[in-house]
Amino acid sequence: MHRIDDVGELASVCREVRRDILLMVYNAGSGHIGGSFSATELLVTLFFNAMNHDPEHLADKTRDRFILSKGHCTPAYYAVLAHAGYFDPDELLNFRKINSRLQGHPDKSKFPLMETTSGSLGQGLSIAAGKAFALRLDNNSAKIYCMLGDGELNEGQIWESLATIQKYNLSNLIIIVDNNKVQLDGSNIDVKNLEPLNAKFKAFNYEVLEVDGHDINELINTYNFAKTLSDKGKNVIILANTIKGKGVSFMENTAEWHGKAPNDEEYQKALKELESE
Repeated sequence: MHRIDDVGELASVCREVRRDILLMVYNAGSGHIGGSFSATELLVTLFFNAMNHDPEHLADKTRDRFILSKGHCTPAYYAVLAHAGYFDPDELLNFRKINSRLQGHPDKSKFPLMETTSGSLGQGLSIAAGKAFALRLDNNSAKIYCMLGDGELNEGQIWESLATIQKYNLSNLIIIVDNNKVQLDGSNIDVKNLEPLNAKFKAFNYEVLEVDGHDINELINTYNFAKTLSDKGKNVIILANTIKGKGVSFMENTAEWHGKAPNDEEYQKALKELESE
């Protein structure tokens, strides 16, 4: 696919993706806006700049793989895939509709384009580790990218997976943590304080790249460095500091907009903010 190196062009894609996310959730009357907005720059920069993939060559065994472990954030994932050329963006309006392949969580049985079905928090990283192990056994140089939510880190299975990945040195797996610091029931610190995350990941012997998850230029450099470390056999975690609900002032940094659809007035207000960016 066409790789985008221009930061301004990538920012433009991010604006389009955020508008699509808003429309999808509003049209469906349900969905997860907060974590989709926080992950937008992470996903756009990954798919349009960092990853090796091509929607015209889906069977290419050397393609990089992506697993959305925080599976509820499909609005951002689907919007990015549509803009990347995997399907017609008009289909986004089928999000969460009966018989649609664009389910609220990735469903491989309905949409084979998904690397795996996900959404049961904690499981995606284990699946990513298994795929990374399989690629290595096949002498396949492709990389696996797995995105976790920070609230998802409450799951013990995540930490078991981190230990397993380290044990088998699955350096072809690059982990991205969308660290927006808010989950369904409130702030992460109030629900279950796992700080300091950076130190904990380092204690598991990971190379931790802490980054502003909304700074596209910084993300480009971080993804490139992550690939360099991966090629050198290092286990990498990108700890991306983000803002829940980024882009719409009344949605930012609040658990209220974790999984809520806007009403007509809220939709118009949010759309106005996004179009004024």
